[in-house]
Parts: sequence; structure tokens; C-alpha cells
Amino acid sequence: MAHTAMSGNGTTAGDDPLQTAVWRLRSRACWVDAATLIEPVTPQASLQRTALLVERCLYTEQGWEDAEDALRTAEAQARTDDERGAAACERGQLAYAATLLGVRDRSDEARAALGRAAALIAPGAPGRALLDFRRGVLAENLARSPQAARAAYRRAHAGATAHGDLLLQSFTWRHLAGLALHDGELAEARHGFAESLRIREELGYLVGTAPALVSLADTESEPEASRLREEAGRLFRLLGGVPTWLARQLAPPPAATA
Repeated sequence: MAHTAMSGNGTTAGDDPLQTAVWRLRSRACWVDAATLIEPVTPQASLQRTALLVERCLYTEQGWEDAEDALRTAEAQARTDDERGAAACERGQLAYAATLLGVRDRSDEARAALGRAAALIAPGAPGRALLDFRRGVLAENLARSPQAARAAYRRAHAGATAHGDLLLQSFTWRHLAGLALHDGELAEARHGFAESLRIREELGYLVGTAPALVSLADTESEPEASRLREEAGRLFRLLGGVPTWLARQLAPPPAATA
């Protein structure tokens, strides 16, 4: 599975020092440095390294070859159904990111890989919640099926809650809130975005905090909306313009013409 924020993965006191260092680098958009700390000598280590480099692609639109190389290593080392399923889940995510960001249309590959992962990862397994979430974003952003996306996000949220995966909960809160906002459910959207932001701030997930601030701003009135966007812009600049796709949301509106 991708290493999200659970006890033992660097986000709580007493965790392994290596995982703590990896988490701190990852949360500050230093994915390459984090990946360098991990020796891909076991299937689990290779999967974690792959997840970091795939996340880098989604946030920076760079590093595609590095992620592919790491993914091939993880696929070659996988021995159990869970490991093969986790590798397929990462392949689906990488193909999804390439499609979403306009690098190359790999939507068929993304669907096939996530379908393969679903056949390998047992219901209730720790990696199933992440898989459900990724199937949700594919349904929402590529298949344009908000109903299927909502169902997948709810399954992912329940799984993340059951396994104590706080970071994944921040993503499920955020995406469920986005669907609520699209449906005009402002109060529900504001609550979900606020929960997502709260979790990310508590975990110190800086690279995900600016997007959470912008989303919450979309549900607030002035002057709170501007304050949230200004804070998001400050974090965005602090991290060197990451995630790259947030620049479009932070850009000032075009000046009115006479």
C-alpha cells in the first residue's frame, strides 16, 4: 500500500526514525530526498519508494521516468496478492496522473490497473481504502460519474477510518466536500473542507495544506475567503510552486475591460 498517515509511518511519536524522516520530507514536497532514504530491498520498501515518486508526478508534473523505474522494481519484487495489488494500484495512479495532467492519455491503463488491484486486494485489507479512493477520483475526473465517485469515496472514508489512516481521511473529506459543493450543499461542503484542512494541519502535511485552504475559501464569504487564499498563496510560494496545478486557482481574476 502507499504509506499514508498511520501510526508507524512517521506521523506519531515513537515511530521508526526512518519513517519519521521520510514523512517530514514528503510533507514538505521533498519526494526525491525521501525516496533516497529508502533502499528498495524488500517489496514493501519498493512500494513505499514508488508511492513517493508517483505522488511527486501528481504534484509537480515531473519525474515520470523515475516513477516508472521504481514501479517496475516494485512489480518485479511483489510476491503476495497484497503486494501485487498495491503495485497495480500505483500503476493505476501513475497512469491516472499522466492522463489528468495532459502528459499522455493512459486512461485505459489506469482503469485496467485499478481493476486488477481490486481483484488482488481483499475487502477490508489496509490497502483497499486507498484503492477505493483512487477508483473514486478516476470515476469523478475521467469517467465524469459523480455518483460512482461518491460511492467509492464513502467506501474509502469508512476504510480509512477503520484503519486509522488520517491522511487518507483528509482526502476523502476533501473530495466528498467537492461533490457536495458541486451539488450546492454549501454547509456540507464547508464542513468537509474544514475537516480536511484540520487533519492536514495537525499532521503537518504542508504540501496538501494550500489546496485545502483554497477549497475551504470557495465556501466562505469575504473577508475570510481572501484571507484563506492569501495564506494558501504564501504556502504555495514557500514550497516553490507546488502543487503546480494550484497556480491556476491562485491566479488573480482577469481585469475587467471597458
